[in-house]
Amino acid sequence: MAKVDIVVPCYNYGLFLEGCVRSVLEQSFGDLRVLIIDDASSDDSASAAQRLVHADPRVSVISHPENWGHIATYNQGIEWASSDYFLLLSADDLLVSGALERAVQVMDANPDIVLTYGKGVSWQDDLPFPKIEAQQANAWTRQDLVREMCAIGANVVNTPTAIGRTCIQKAVGGYRASLPHSGDMEMWLRFGAHGAVAKFDAVQAIYRKHSSSMSSSYWSEDWSDYPHRKAAFDSFFAEYMDRLPGGRGLRTVAYRMLAEAAFFRAIGRMRRGYVNSGLQLLRFSIDLDPRLHFGPPAASILRQASNKVFRRT
Repeated sequence: MAKVDIVVPCYNYGLFLEGCVRSVLEQSFGDLRVLIIDDASSDDSASAAQRLVHADPRVSVISHPENWGHIATYNQGIEWASSDYFLLLSADDLLVSGALERAVQVMDANPDIVLTYGKGVSWQDDLPFPKIEAQQANAWTRQDLVREMCAIGANVVNTPTAIGRTCIQKAVGGYRASLPHSGDMEMWLRFGAHGAVAKFDAVQAIYRKHSSSMSSSYWSEDWSDYPHRKAAFDSFFAEYMDRLPGGRGLRTVAYRMLAEAAFFRAIGRMRRGYVNSGLQLLRFSIDLDPRLHFGPPAASILRQASNKVFRRT
């Protein structure tokens, strides 16, 4: 029978840790192990982890005496994993009932599927808890994930829902230290280069939003996500372009779509008065796809920007 390893990295998320781990332990699929990695938290994360260890033999914990950072912590979890399937779940997120069973059933029955993911519900934790149907359908579609992500120039995988084959995770390696903000996107591209991906119609996880979230400050400047996406594509294609059928063409499409998305995002920011960040994004898009420089929209926006007498970031 298949087994699943779940790694829960935790840094100062002691308040949320029990809820996260309980959402895993209460899954209908019970043949699993949970490893909590406390990255030298200054709150009560360590004691919360120990309570969970004492309450359930499937739970273990590693506590860092010094902070390693999230990339090194994730990679330690990957090294630990040895079961058939693997999930990296942030300590402030929650699995939805049936999530593991759906993933295991699909991958057990389809050896070419290397990764599964589904819908993720975003929840602001000062609002009522989201209502999820108790019995969700197991419908899924097979994807060429690399081609799809290149076609839109963005990540499509909800990270808390991404359950993959451990052997593929070992083969593709760990997270890149050079990609602190887009390591997930580049990881899913690597998975997609090794096989097909299953996308569930069902909600698989709940992504908690709160004031102490590691990503809060980053996403408050969401316009800066575009260069991080490019860095993910750069890293992926540097390693995989010559291995993929039509790899060079896929890279061209990815950069073109990313440039166009950044271009229109830049226009939106500048229209709202955020001139400096809009100009940065506009230059990024034109550098990535120089054809945009000659389009009337770009010339018009640049002229408008040069006439602005105020500067807002």
